[in-house]
Amino acid sequence: MRVLVVAAPVPGHVLPLLPLSRALAAAGADVLIATGGDAIAPVERSGLPVEDVAPGFDLTSASRAVTLRRPLAGTTGSRGLGALFGAINARLLDAVRATTDRFAPDVVVTEPLAVAGLVSAAARGVPVVRHEINLYDGAELSAAAGGPALRRLRIDRLPEPAAVIQVLPSAIVGDRPGWTMRYEPPLLAPLPSWLSETPAQPRILVGRSPAGLMKSLVPIAGRVDAEIVLVRPEPALPPQLPDNVRTIGSVSLDAVLPTCSGIVHHGGAGTIRSAFAAGVPQLIQATAADHRHNAEAVVRAGAGLSLPGRNLTLDDVTRLLTDDGLRKASVTIQDELAARPSPAEIAERTLALAG
Repeated sequence: MRVLVVAAPVPGHVLPLLPLSRALAAAGADVLIATGGDAIAPVERSGLPVEDVAPGFDLTSASRAVTLRRPLAGTTGSRGLGALFGAINARLLDAVRATTDRFAPDVVVTEPLAVAGLVSAAARGVPVVRHEINLYDGAELSAAAGGPALRRLRIDRLPEPAAVIQVLPSAIVGDRPGWTMRYEPPLLAPLPSWLSETPAQPRILVGRSPAGLMKSLVPIAGRVDAEIVLVRPEPALPPQLPDNVRTIGSVSLDAVLPTCSGIVHHGGAGTIRSAFAAGVPQLIQATAADHRHNAEAVVRAGAGLSLPGRNLTLDDVTRLLTDDGLRKASVTIQDELAARPSPAEIAERTLALAG
């Protein structure tokens, strides 16, 4: 049985699809992942077959072309993402349709912003599984991004998927329909020895942010009773850092988060999923795209704090470490996700759709 997996040409869109893709391959399916740009490399590292349906794609250039017409300041809801990924799907459509016709899949798995996969599968009468990855509702995102594809194909509306996979907790998705699936790390990489062990002090992981999050943290870091780990440090940081601050380049969040007591980040959906799976409270400084929406959702779930448009303070970091409500909500979410069906179980359901 053949399964085509289609993702927008962005690493954060293909990575969440890898656990199910591996499970489908382990179940005996012939799996091909269609994506492009910087998303090709993580698929190659996973060992799964991949086809480049967006040769030469560069997200920065694509974003710049859209933001000249519509600033993506995080205040336009799903419309902002729809504008960007609608343009991306217009570019993908011909290549994805050609790949679908050549590969002749029995089932297609797409993520919400890979509308080209949805319409290409529908044109062949092949069942589609929509694998949710964002905190926005997937149907809303697909509708927002689907306009260019609908106009190209001269159809009135997007086809409905045969099934939907939900990977986020009920505190985020509420009663959205779909198969719930356990979170599994897309890719794991070894950690340096000092980072793989639980430290004597609480550990806070800090990701890079367009708003200069690390720059506002460093002046107060010495007064925080914790080890602070800066991931991919911002270039404007002072050369001499406080004794309790360490730095590292790229790192596997899923590998290091179980050793952490908190994470400070910019609000990306992938980071949020990893923090939920590890039961780690979050402090989010969101600036653009879907990040503000994501931060608000995490706050509503009780699992994190948000810094809308302001610098980090000592009180913020202290609360991240000491607020028992944040910790309990995060662990409750972790337990819910761990109890869900595995990707292997969902792979069997997916293959059953082909009859």
